[in-house]
Amino acid sequence: MAVVFVAITPLGTATPSVSRWVAGVERILRGTRLTSQLTAMGTLIEGDLDEILAVVRRMHEHPFTEGAVRVSTSIQIDDRRDRPDHSIAGKVRSVEEKLK
Repeated sequence: MAVVFVAITPLGTATPSVSRWVAGVERILRGTRLTSQLTAMGTLIEGDLDEILAVVRRMHEHPFTEGAVRVSTSIQIDDRRDRPDHSIAGKVRSVEEKLK
């Protein structure tokens, strides 16, 4: 299973705020069966990498349909294949256990 961090930002809009744009791409993600977690700086997604990348492509395209003329998308992929339980929660739990 892959864990992917994605941040999608429209550039050159009339306002410095991006929350409206983030809400638009988040709706696309929430319409899937993928597990995700919205954060203050982007979104974490876990699941099959091919499925995630297909959804990220749709998410990247969405701001253009809302009038953006330029979109910057950053993707970070953690694709661990030696552990079937690789997940967002598992990664957090592993660090929290080491903090005790």
